[in-house]
Amino acid sequence: MKIDEDSLTSANATRVLEAGLAAIRGGDLEIDLSRVGRCDSSAVALLLAWRREARARRVTVTFDGVPADLKSLAALYGVDTLIA
Repeated sequence: MKIDEDSLTSANATRVLEAGLAAIRGGDLEIDLSRVGRCDSSAVALLLAWRREARARRVTVTFDGVPADLKSLAALYGVDTLIA
């Protein structure tokens, strides 16, 4: 699934979360974040929620093109290894 948003923030988190969950449930286990330019802590929560959904289904989701800002936020919260 390619995230077709230029930002991941609290303003669009619910919609993007549901799209990602639907993708995982449908077997799409690669989430491309290369288009995302701006994010807030909601983006970290999204990735963690998608990781939990995948784990519950006993599959592995991967994140491609994770923007530097999101990597930095994940490191700040101590969850960077969970989204690597």
